[in-house]
Amino acid sequence: MEAIGAASGFVSGWPKLLLRVEGAALMAAALFYYAIAGGDWGRFALLFLVPDLSLLAYLAGPAPGAVVYNAAHTTIGPLAYGALGAALGQPVLLQLAAIHLAHIGFDRALGFGLKYGAAFSSTHLGRVGRSRG
Repeated sequence: MEAIGAASGFVSGWPKLLLRVEGAALMAAALFYYAIAGGDWGRFALLFLVPDLSLLAYLAGPAPGAVVYNAAHTTIGPLAYGALGAALGQPVLLQLAAIHLAHIGFDRALGFGLKYGAAFSSTHLGRVGRSRG
């Protein structure tokens, strides 16, 4: 028997809710770390939306746009440079990673998922934006 949402390629039901709650938890953890690390909140506000500059890649079309957007919206990058910051004793890298992770968590909590190459509105958490027609 096929799971609800599996035919469309989108997560639905309880798994979708859990992924959104997980995003909120990621954001909360990143904010908590940033606060105890003594991060500058002006820097946080300035850099929080920087990952969304990846949306400019959609000017080249949906497939390259999705690749660049997904690269900027997965936890792999900030976890890698955060680990490097920890290894090198560079608190600024850790704080930048926290800002980036907070952004990713915020997006997931709002239901913005990773993009499929077919269209900007197609994400693993379902369609975003208004329906046409």
